[in-house]
Amino acid sequence: MLVYPERINFLQELPKNKKLYFASDFHLGIPNKKKSLEREKKIIRWLDYISKDATTIFLVGDLFDFWFEYKTVIPKSFVRFQAKLAQLVEKGIHICLFVGNHDVWIRDYLHKELGVCVFYHPVSIEINNKKLYVGHGDGLGSGDYFSTKIKKLMRMSFFRWVFQWIHPDIGIRFAQFWSKRSKIFTEDFDESFQGEKEKLWKYCKQINAINHHDFYIFGHRHLPLELPVSENSTYFNLGEWVSQYHYLKFDGEDASLHVFED
Repeated sequence: MLVYPERINFLQELPKNKKLYFASDFHLGIPNKKKSLEREKKIIRWLDYISKDATTIFLVGDLFDFWFEYKTVIPKSFVRFQAKLAQLVEKGIHICLFVGNHDVWIRDYLHKELGVCVFYHPVSIEINNKKLYVGHGDGLGSGDYFSTKIKKLMRMSFFRWVFQWIHPDIGIRFAQFWSKRSKIFTEDFDESFQGEKEKLWKYCKQINAINHHDFYIFGHRHLPLELPVSENSTYFNLGEWVSQYHYLKFDGEDASLHVFED
């Protein structure tokens, strides 16, 4: 299934010596409070590090291992991370946040309270005569039918309406229990390279045949990748921040993967 992107209009030309940065799959909240907090603080150090020359920061989905916005309640943790995002926005740095399959119930709180831009679908960006195609990655490409259907079900207003009547202590605890069943929680998530069967790589080739982009940037896969889509087009996967700490930097001409080390 091909999904045509939305567009980001506030980016037209990258100012001199400024960069775009991308990261995904923080999965804040797992495997326990202590380790999640350590990772949250590391993410904040990374945000401080890149804020020196960042004009826009793209957080490409699954930032939280679970997130649900009740009418007047949000999950208790991650206040340091939220405060840092608000601080960066106040400094004039754009924050673009993509909804992933784990934090599918992000609604308007982060936009209204912190000032971040929230996207539910891939977006196309044209800047410095380069075209970037950015999205979380779940439900894209052939063979991801089950993930697509589950995400559509979770986004249904009726399903959210039913869940919001569950007391937050019960609903969030249930979600945390469910997270413990995931592979990434147990640190048993060997995401080996699938070669030509890589779904997102194949998806990028399909998109590129219709509408060329210079760079395709996704998360979800938990595996840092840099693969050619065509002679002048590249697919990047951002990996994850549970055991790796990859991010991507775009300087207006080239994109490159890096590892954050304190």
